Amino acid sequence: MLLAKTLRSSTFRLALIAIAAFGLIVATIMAYVYFGTLAYVESRLGAAVDHDGFIGTIEFAMAAVAGLLLVLAGLAAVLVTRRTVGRIEEINATSRAIMLSGLDRRIPLRGSNDEWDRVAENLNQMLDRIETLMGEVKQVSDNVAHDLRTPLTRMRGRLEKAYHHERNSEADAALIGDTIADLDAVLGMFASITRISEIETRARTGAFRALDLAEIAGEVVELYDAAAEQVATRLSLAGDRRVAVTGDRDLLFDAIANLVDNSIKHGRKGGQVTVTCRSIDGGAVIAIADDGPGIPADQQDHVFKRFYRLEQSRYTPGNGLGLSLVAAVARLHGAEIVLRDNAPGLTVELSFPATS
Repeated sequence: MLLAKTLRSSTFRLALIAIAAFGLIVATIMAYVYFGTLAYVESRLGAAVDHDGFIGTIEFAMAAVAGLLLVLAGLAAVLVTRRTVGRIEEINATSRAIMLSGLDRRIPLRGSNDEWDRVAENLNQMLDRIETLMGEVKQVSDNVAHDLRTPLTRMRGRLEKAYHHERNSEADAALIGDTIADLDAVLGMFASITRISEIETRARTGAFRALDLAEIAGEVVELYDAAAEQVATRLSLAGDRRVAVTGDRDLLFDAIANLVDNSIKHGRKGGQVTVTCRSIDGGAVIAIADDGPGIPADQQDHVFKRFYRLEQSRYTPGNGLGLSLVAAVARLHGAEIVLRDNAPGLTVELSFPATS
């Protein structure tokens, strides 16, 4: 079956065309050698000499060489094409299996480290990435459904209760206020998703300009100072007085604000949150450190995914989009995010490239 596919393949036809062209070149060279040899012999020995034996030997040798070349060329074409078609069939078979059963199948490698193995390896890596993204999409869908179910259920319960009771202006006003608050939370969730998508598509690079990262961090610290005092947390700013960076001021402010807000909320009550800005090798680094429980090492790779939350019951306030926005802003600015153990607590470090 593989031989039949080999003979019908376009690769085999191209190989035959290449062989035919090569054969014409060889035939031309052989004809040139043949007639050139005859002319040389006649010029040296004269036409009167009997050349029949010599000519017959040359013709036989050339015919044998031509036949051997034809056989070898045909055999080489079949073998090379058969190998190519075999590898293509492996890829096709894996593709059909993936379409029928799922993304868990992979293209087998032969260990030859040739170009076909490299193609198969790249395709397998692409399938791994697709499988990961599909899993993340499913997880995000489940988390969105869970996060929307709670406020929508509360709103429906309030409206149903109001529907079955007599009108009361004070109670109705409270119901309307609570419903609006829940709707604002739902709309805020979708606004965050939209903003993250906008940042990830790099639609906001037109707002980039030279900025002072320490100044932005100082404004964030000033904004969250009251919130830190409510939980007896000491919020402070340290590092260089001026740190140059190129970027979008609003996005950087939001990213730093999200990190500071997380440190205050999830850090230790009565603890310490420190925001440090420094210039290093022409670039900029900002670190937000707390002395809370931190993040387990096995979950640090997941916290920047959309809707991912360490608290799996998802009953505490929040939607798991804050760190996703931070990651999107970092990618837009070419910055690297590193999570470090603060012993105790967590340090989130953003490293920006050198300012051009």
